[in-house]
Amino acid sequence: MALDKVTKCCQALIEQNLTISFAESASAGKMCYEFSTVMNSGKILMGGIICYHSSMKEDLLQIPWGTIEKYSAESAEVTQLMAQHFSRYVQSDICVGLTGLTTPGGSENEEKPVGTIFIHIIFPNKEVAERFEFKGNAETIIDQAINAVAEMILHEIK
Repeated sequence: MALDKVTKCCQALIEQNLTISFAESASAGKMCYEFSTVMNSGKILMGGIICYHSSMKEDLLQIPWGTIEKYSAESAEVTQLMAQHFSRYVQSDICVGLTGLTTPGGSENEEKPVGTIFIHIIFPNKEVAERFEFKGNAETIIDQAINAVAEMILHEIK
């Protein structure tokens, strides 16, 4: 799947002199990687953290103990905290948090099937959150999620 929206997003970030960072779970670093492959990405990409396992979310991003047990690791609440807590450590204009279900075996149920992705983005003056349900295998779900992030950012900064 072409991630041309990422290129457009990066170009817009470069034009506006905005930096970006990522707190990733389901995408396991692929979002940061995709943004890194765009020409002049060094002008905007600060970096990211991969917190795939719940213990990493709690230990490194200081998600309060019990929060994951209450809401699940793949939830809007945990995604918001991931973005908010990581943004304290990285001086970027935009910080993206992403969790979700790309394969069976997580917290999926009828209301939250495989393909459910949570995105929380912190901008300089606001925060935006979305829940998506994508179809396909793990790789296509992640690619769709990365494109969704790029679209969300483009919508807010244009």
